Amino acid sequence: MKKTQDLGKINLFSNLSPEQLARIESVAIPRELVKGEQIFVAGEKAKGFYSIVSGKVKIYRESLSGKEQIIHIFGPGEIFGEVPVFQGSSYPASSMALSKSTLLYFSRDKFESIIREDPELAMSMLALLSGRLRQMVNHVAALSLAEVPGRLASYLLLLKSTQNSSMLTLDLPKGQIAAYLGTIQETLSRIFKKMSDQGLIRVEKNTIEIIDADSLELIASGEEQL
Repeated sequence: MKKTQDLGKINLFSNLSPEQLARIESVAIPRELVKGEQIFVAGEKAKGFYSIVSGKVKIYRESLSGKEQIIHIFGPGEIFGEVPVFQGSSYPASSMALSKSTLLYFSRDKFESIIREDPELAMSMLALLSGRLRQMVNHVAALSLAEVPGRLASYLLLLKSTQNSSMLTLDLPKGQIAAYLGTIQETLSRIFKKMSDQGLIRVEKNTIEIIDADSLELIASGEEQL
């Protein structure tokens, strides 16, 4: 694995100089995972954080009854597990690979020593943490304030933005999407069908075409009911 090349693709490190990347490379530890492999569990001492070179990772919590709530899904170029590391606490949620994945692991002690000597990297970390906080606040608001159709509409519009296309590829099983949106698969399937019947989307296996983005925007904002 060419770690320096991989590091340059991570959003936290994308604007760093070759010299800075070389320093970070010296403390990065590659880790290969298979689908379903546990990365860390809630309550575990946070001794380091991860960046994703390839694959997908979910962050989730489980209730006492065993029900799973997906908090977020991360993909290539993103980092996760960093907040509790810099708080010196434990991971508040669990993490698992959703597919075969390649990660880079950074121990807290070694990464902190680099940050202390590099204010530019410290500022990049602060910017990333601020963005992560906004992201989490928006997700909590969507789950607590919006009905399930609004959550799904928001999710589809987010995919449209990130994939830069009206033809969307669902790279997660619908059960995982349902858990992320705080609902169950049966409810999600009914809403997909209703959106399709009303001509808002066209569903073909794991591909969805957005036909009426304006109506989805209204549903996502709560201005229109499905």
